[in-house]
Amino acid sequence: MNAEEILKKRWGYDTFKPLQKEAIEAALAGRDSLVVLPTGGGKSLCYQLPAAMGGLVLVVSPLIALMDDQVAAAREAGLAADALHSNLKAAQKRASYQNLASGRTELLYVSPERLLAGDLYEILAPRLILAAVDEAHCVSHWGHEFRPEYRRLTEALDNFPKAARMALTATATPIVQDDIRAQLGLRSPEILIGHPDRPNLIYRAFPRRDQFKQVLEVVRRHPGEGGIVYAQTRKDVERLAAGLKKEGVSSSPYHAGLSAEERRQAQDDFVNERLDVIVATIAFGMGIDRSNVRYVVHANTPRSVEHYQQESGRAGRDGLPAECALFFSASDLATHRWLAKKDANLPPERERALEKQLRDIGRYAVAPVCRHSLLAEHFSAPYPADGGPARESGCGACDVCLGETKSLPKEEAVLTAKKILSAAWRAGGRYGTGYVVNLLLGRPNDRMTGNGHDQLKVFGILRDAGEAAVRAWIDQLVVQDFLEVTEDSEYPLLRITDGGKAMCRDEKEVVLGLPVPAKIKGSKKSKALKKAAAALRGGLEPDEELFERLRAYRRVIADKAGVPPYVVFHDSVLMEMAAAKPRTLGELRGMKGIGERKLERYGALFLEVVAGHPVDTMELPDVPDLPRPNPEGE
Repeated sequence: MNAEEILKKRWGYDTFKPLQKEAIEAALAGRDSLVVLPTGGGKSLCYQLPAAMGGLVLVVSPLIALMDDQVAAAREAGLAADALHSNLKAAQKRASYQNLASGRTELLYVSPERLLAGDLYEILAPRLILAAVDEAHCVSHWGHEFRPEYRRLTEALDNFPKAARMALTATATPIVQDDIRAQLGLRSPEILIGHPDRPNLIYRAFPRRDQFKQVLEVVRRHPGEGGIVYAQTRKDVERLAAGLKKEGVSSSPYHAGLSAEERRQAQDDFVNERLDVIVATIAFGMGIDRSNVRYVVHANTPRSVEHYQQESGRAGRDGLPAECALFFSASDLATHRWLAKKDANLPPERERALEKQLRDIGRYAVAPVCRHSLLAEHFSAPYPADGGPARESGCGACDVCLGETKSLPKEEAVLTAKKILSAAWRAGGRYGTGYVVNLLLGRPNDRMTGNGHDQLKVFGILRDAGEAAVRAWIDQLVVQDFLEVTEDSEYPLLRITDGGKAMCRDEKEVVLGLPVPAKIKGSKKSKALKKAAAALRGGLEPDEELFERLRAYRRVIADKAGVPPYVVFHDSVLMEMAAAKPRTLGELRGMKGIGERKLERYGALFLEVVAGHPVDTMELPDVPDLPRPNPEGE
């Protein structure tokens, strides 16, 4: 069978997502590749399908917590998949080694540390056709989640000279892409860069005023739905989780200070839909692969735009609309800086990368500019994705384009911008943002009086606006290219650009947002969700009661197998069943996401649910080959 036939038979899809086929073809031809696809873009298929066409595929991943779920999903597609990592029980480890030695294994997941131990090289080399490195951004000093052991992967990969190499990630700026190619020794690779935009995500970014109240407002817009709340410290996590519980929300904390068993239980409950909300530290990585997360809240500012893209991207993996809310405070950036420098002596290149990351996420959070366009531009991608002109109404899926963020009246914005630009001009481009802020607020100090700047007309010209507003407006002017922060000296300097000079001559327009947002109405979100869900079902209205019964039966099956519900079927598949109400296996076979193996295993049983059979009286399919989670593992 060719790749398309295998895609239909194993995974139940008629067509590939963008760049999947190109990545698969490169692997099968023995060529290296760099694959950058957004979360939900189908990266796993890029290495799983080659495994289904013969030979052995190795997947290196740092997400040990996800490996068993990934193995289960691969086995559901009919692949002989295994994992080797530190959390396996002795019996599981022996079975994986036996499968590998006998030549049965088609897909093997390992952690970087496990591969670098060196004992697998000899057994892998004869059959290995592809070595895939997932989360490849971890290799780069310039990335957002640098892991030193990733820098050593080339010494392991060099033991398999005939195998193609595939580096995969959801987020990589051009400089990180170059670093991945160099550090993993990719040989004349195919460069496959997908567009980073996630049009189904509704982005909102507001100043933080009352953290718990703002978080609770988002949670209450999504009753009974899965959500993730990120906070900056363990104390914040515990406080927010306890507050949500007090308000009747099914929630649990998740951070490095908890025991391994407590973390495992919280994650297991969330992934298996026994828990609605998990509250986690930004700094502590989570192996979350639940497809129907309907919202992600950042109660504190993440450390970089790349972190935000990764973490917010855990929402809406099923393609349906989901909300991503960020509550910003400048103090978060200072805390990130302090934490980064507290435990290690940062090399100069890492410190420069950190400072740039903090500036970029701060500007994203305060700019009154379409959030989708800002994220796309950060990764050097055009917006809209087709390169055409933006719609007059904007993206229709962020607080700015939905009219939820207030802006200064046009004349006031122009006057305010000119005052700020004038101060930057008068300072001669020889001082940083803090100095210009003090100049505008009229805060004299020895340095300012020594320069005579306390005598300038711009001294104190925005005294009544307050520091928070002035700093936010400066960041907004930077985003709109009227100001720039230079990197050509020991300290970043604030300078007016040619665009800023043109704006002062009334040749360009400017937009400045108020630091206090308008009240959000939840109805916009619910209408968007209903519209998208209907589109997945070809315009048919769902039977909501049937959908819930299908979900209930899916949960029973998943609990028996010891796997997350999405491994059985994604919500989108159940939605289509609840709308189309199929009566035969033939009608089920035509639905996206139902491959031959799942049709054979589950088809007849789910048809009984559609026909009205009570879930609690139904049989369960035999699922003996799906991996069970290790309750003793971390």
